[in-house]
Amino acid sequence: MTEGNFVDFTKIYASSGNGGGGSVHLHREKYITKGGPDGGDGGRGGHIIMRGDPNLWTLFHLKFNKHFRAEHGGHGGKSRSTGKDGSDVYINVPLGTIVRNTETQEIIFEITKENTEQILLDGGKGGLGNWNFKSSTNQTPRYAQPGIEGKESWFQLELKLLADVGLVGFPNAGKSTLLSVVTAAKPKIADYAFTTLKPNLGIVQYRDFQTFVMADIPGIIEGAAEGKGLGHRFLRHIERNSTLLFLIPADSDDIQKEYNILLSELKQHNPELLDKSRLLAISKSDMLDDELKEEIKKELPSGIQTLFISSIAQQGLVELKDTLWKMLND
Repeated sequence: MTEGNFVDFTKIYASSGNGGGGSVHLHREKYITKGGPDGGDGGRGGHIIMRGDPNLWTLFHLKFNKHFRAEHGGHGGKSRSTGKDGSDVYINVPLGTIVRNTETQEIIFEITKENTEQILLDGGKGGLGNWNFKSSTNQTPRYAQPGIEGKESWFQLELKLLADVGLVGFPNAGKSTLLSVVTAAKPKIADYAFTTLKPNLGIVQYRDFQTFVMADIPGIIEGAAEGKGLGHRFLRHIERNSTLLFLIPADSDDIQKEYNILLSELKQHNPELLDKSRLLAISKSDMLDDELKEEIKKELPSGIQTLFISSIAQQGLVELKDTLWKMLND
């Protein structure tokens, strides 16, 4: 999946099916001249149903396919025959999708579990046939109910990526490089700021065939929560991460200051983000000798576990995965 194909916001138009009309029919058969009413009920209109698909991680497939219409229910028939129910329409979405009413911005529901199904719009109910209305005083009703019309509306879909670990850091902190080394993901990597324009997901292979998901979020800069840079648009993806892995390069002028800025931006976006488990990794540590590491340790932020890693030199990555696995399963 390329960066241009990542879509985390779109709108769709959905229309459920109308219910079929009930039948007005009087039974006629040889030797039975007045068999009475036997008109059947109409069938239900098709539903519009949202379904969680673990194989999707973007809303790109809905970018150019925005209109969904379910089938109408069939009309009732003679001999109390019920009309055919309209076929339901399923819309597959990635896990972490939020569905909102476009007018009120109210959240209708969220899809967070595999194969979860939620009815977005109910199909119209089928009308009753005339056999339902016969009585001792009305033995030959010549009327039936029409089917109830379906519903239609625009909906807003918003994706918040579901990942176990979210990478947080300034541009060029080495997040994409780390993701490319510990997973099979192939994000764009270059030596200029804002190389990553869209979030990337990768599956980290751990011991005994166990895995966890890591997300690379575009670099945050100071003021991101107010709309500066690219990070503000994607901060919401961090909300669903279980653990936050802060990456600060070893050649940073002030590691403590960078860490505080990142924390401040997360707090401004959503204070609940500070309740998540946090781990600090000093990237590009292959340029440090033991003496420099000891000097840097004196200036590290307090209250957070810190590891020295190098994605290029493959240093400290096993310890990093062990630590993340332990944090995810505590």
